[in-house]
Amino acid sequence: MSAEVVTPNNLDARLARENQPQPPETRERIEAEYEEEDDVETLKYGAKHVMMLIVPVSVCMMLVIAIIRTVTMYDQGPQQQVYLVYTPFNENNKDISTGSPVSDAVLNMLIVVSLVVVMTCFLVLLYKYRCYKIIYGWLFLSSLILLFMFSFIYLQEVIVRFNVAMDYITCGYIVWNFGVMGIISIFWKGPLILQQAYLVITSAFMALVFIKFLPEWTLWFLLGGIAIYDLFAVLCPKGPLRILVELAESRNEPIFPALIYSSTVMWTITGMTEPSDPNYNQLNESNSSSSPPGNTAPPPNRAPNNTAPNNTGTQEHDPEMEPAEQGVKLGLGDFIFYSVLVGKAATADDWNTVMACFFAILIGMCLTLLILAVVKRALPALPISIFVGILFFVGTRFCIKPFCDRLAIGQVYI
Repeated sequence: MSAEVVTPNNLDARLARENQPQPPETRERIEAEYEEEDDVETLKYGAKHVMMLIVPVSVCMMLVIAIIRTVTMYDQGPQQQVYLVYTPFNENNKDISTGSPVSDAVLNMLIVVSLVVVMTCFLVLLYKYRCYKIIYGWLFLSSLILLFMFSFIYLQEVIVRFNVAMDYITCGYIVWNFGVMGIISIFWKGPLILQQAYLVITSAFMALVFIKFLPEWTLWFLLGGIAIYDLFAVLCPKGPLRILVELAESRNEPIFPALIYSSTVMWTITGMTEPSDPNYNQLNESNSSSSPPGNTAPPPNRAPNNTAPNNTGTQEHDPEMEPAEQGVKLGLGDFIFYSVLVGKAATADDWNTVMACFFAILIGMCLTLLILAVVKRALPALPISIFVGILFFVGTRFCIKPFCDRLAIGQVYI
C-alpha cells in the first residue's frame, strides 16, 4: 500500500471525475490534504521499515555476543598464533612485522581492502556479462562452508564447553540436517522466516571468523577502512556497488539471495520503486565475504522462491501474485561488520562497552535511514554506524569504564 502522489494531472482527473467545479482555494486545500496524507504514509512505512532492519541486526549482534561469552574459542588470547593469510603483518610474526602495531595494522588493512575491491570488481564483471552460474556456484560454495564446516566447529566447542556426551554420528546428523535445510532455504524454496534466520546465522559465523583470525589492531583499522571504502563504492559514479545496483535495476533483476537480507517476499512482476513511493527507503548491498558492504538504495524486485526475473521491464498484473508490500533489503556485509564491532567489544569483558556499541550501531542505522528519506538517493549503510560505534567504544572503554571503576573502589554511588 502506498499513498497517492498529488500531481496536476491526477488532481485534475479526480476533480473532473467528481464533476464539481472547484475554486482555486478548494483546489489548494485538496492538494494540501493530499500532501499531508502522503507525509503520514511515508512516516508510517518509514518507521515500519526501520523496525524491520533493527530486529534482524539486533538478533545477529546478540547471537555473536552470546557465542563469544559462552565459547572461549573466539576470544583471542596471548597465545593466539594463527591468523588469516591476508594479514601477514602482526606483532607475533617477527620476520615480517615492522615493529609497530599501528603500521602493521595499516598494511594489513590495505591488503584486505584491496582484496575486497578486486573481488567486488570481479563480481560486477560476472554480473555484467551474465555469468550467473559462476556467481551462484561461488555463493553456493561459500554458504556450504559456513553452514557445514563452521557449524560443526561451533557444535564441537559447545559440546566441550558444557561437557555433553555425543558421538560423531549424532553430531554429523545434526550438522547435515542444519546445513541442507539452510542451503535449500537460501537457494531454492523455503519459508521466508527460515531464509532470514539462516542469513543471519551465516553473517554471525562470518563475523566470528574475523574476530578470531584478525589481529586486534588490524580489525579496528579494517572497520574504519571498509567504511571509507563503502563511501567510495556507493557514492562514486564509477563505484562498483553503484554499478551493480544500477545494472540490476536496468535489467529489473533481483540481486542474489545469498548476498542480501530481505524482510518480505518481493515479486518481479511489479514495477520498480519510484522516489515518490514511501517504500523507496530500502537498503540493498552486497556481502563482504563475496563482495564488500553496499548501499542504502531502492533494490530491484525479487521473485518469491528465487524464480526467474522478468527481463522485459514491463508491468504485468495478476491478482494472485500481487505482493502485500515492498520489503526492506540490507546487505549481509552490514550484518557482518556490525557484529564484528559488537563482538570485539564483547571480548573486552565489559558490558557497558558492549551495550554502548550495540545501541550506537542502531542509532547509526536510524540516522542513515533519516538521511535517505531527505536526500532520496543511494547512500552507504556502513559509515555512520561504524564510526559512531567506534566513537562509543573508545569513549566507554577508556573514559566511562575507568570512571565507574574509581567510583566503585571509592564506594561512591551516583
